[in-house]
Amino acid sequence: MNELHHDDDGHPLALIAMGGHAFMTGKEAGTIDEHVRHADQICEYLMSLVERDFHMVVTHGNGPQVGNLLLQNEMSRGDVPEMPLDVLVAMTEGSLGYVLQQSLLNQLRSRNLRRYVVTMVTQVRVDAEDPAFDAPTKPIGPFLPESDARRREAEHGWIIREDPQGRGWRRLVPSPQPRRVIQRDMIRGAARDGHIVVACGGGGIPIVSGPGESYHGIEAVVDKDLTSSVLATNIGADLLIILTAVPQVYVNFGKPDQRALSAITLAEIEQLMAEGHFPAGSMGPKIQAVIDFLRNGGKRALITDPATLPKAIDGRGGSHFIGKL
Repeated sequence: MNELHHDDDGHPLALIAMGGHAFMTGKEAGTIDEHVRHADQICEYLMSLVERDFHMVVTHGNGPQVGNLLLQNEMSRGDVPEMPLDVLVAMTEGSLGYVLQQSLLNQLRSRNLRRYVVTMVTQVRVDAEDPAFDAPTKPIGPFLPESDARRREAEHGWIIREDPQGRGWRRLVPSPQPRRVIQRDMIRGAARDGHIVVACGGGGIPIVSGPGESYHGIEAVVDKDLTSSVLATNIGADLLIILTAVPQVYVNFGKPDQRALSAITLAEIEQLMAEGHFPAGSMGPKIQAVIDFLRNGGKRALITDPATLPKAIDGRGGSHFIGKL
């Protein structure tokens, strides 16, 4: 396995991407106490990187949390002004960033380690001509009765679709490709100085360029794993880590011939991706994020679950992806 590059201070830089479900399980209500408990646990696992002298950037999802804010929008309609989706993403960047920031600081303080933690509200530029804007596919927000959904369609121009499982109707929004993280230089500088940076929550706030190179928020959802890959490339990360619910990536998952991937090259994972082994709704975006990172010069990537991370960093678990040798 090829060696990680070290920066001028001798520290490799890792970007760790975690999902919004890292803060809660499917059976939980999503209270702040539950968020803090899960964040404390996952941040304890992240200390294995600190103990190995990594510099770190942490990204996270926000699916359940932004869904709750959309539900609040719906329930308070007519009483308070409705907030657009880009603003809701910014709100979750702040709230979840605060939870992670405090958990990380507490873990550092308990070990008498002197590092600072900062959360950045992060904008991600997308292309206004991205084909995704012509075909919204990402369901967001609460399930609505058809009559309510049709009214939103007429009043606000929503694109709506009935849930395949019959749970109601939902709004669909575009999911364009991330092109560039606006705050990349600040993130890179802070991380290279040894600070832990929490950034690109929920895939970052999607923005497009307008007249005079001005930026404007747009109602869309950027895939968090793809944004994490772009940011990892932007900041010159040595290692991209994607934390998920399983300890390894599997081929033929759930079938009798299921096979775990321990170490695999870029060419090999590209072939498996082309063969359709990784569904778009689950592992697919994570594998694509890894492929993009390695294609753009990244040396190594790792997919595992939080509990396996300490062992996986030492090569004793997880799925390791190796770039060009």
